[in-house]
Amino acid sequence: MAKKVDLTVPVESHEVSGVIEKGCEFEGKLCFEGTMRIGGSFRGEIYTNDVLVIGEGARVNAEIEAGTIIINGEVTGNITAKHRVEIHRPAIFRGNIVTPSLMVDEGVIFEGSSKMVTPKAPAVKSFLASE
Repeated sequence: MAKKVDLTVPVESHEVSGVIEKGCEFEGKLCFEGTMRIGGSFRGEIYTNDVLVIGEGARVNAEIEAGTIIINGEVTGNITAKHRVEIHRPAIFRGNIVTPSLMVDEGVIFEGSSKMVTPKAPAVKSFLASE
C-alpha cells in the first residue's frame, strides 16, 4: 500500500532521506525519492515526485520539479509542483510557480508569478469515438 503524505503534519515530522546542510554547497542535478532537506546552498536542477524542504537560511538557485515543495529560505528559479507549494516566513521567492495548491504566509517576499492548475485526470477512452 502506497504511503500517503499528510500535508497537515508539520514539516519536522516528515522522515528526511537526504540533507544538504548549512555550510554545504552543491551544484548540479539532484534527483531523489523521499524527503530532501536543503539547508545550505544549491545551484542547478532538482527533480522528485516526493517532498523538497528548503530550510531557513538556505539559498537555492534552481529549476525545480517536485511533488510538494516547502520553502523557508531563499529560492530563485521556476517551480513546477504536482501537489502543493508552501512558502513560509521568512522566505524569499523569485520566479514562477505552477501548482494545483499554493500557500504563502504573510511577510514572505514573492517576486514572480503563480499559475494554479488542476491535477491532470487519467485519460479516459471515449467509447463514442469508436462508433
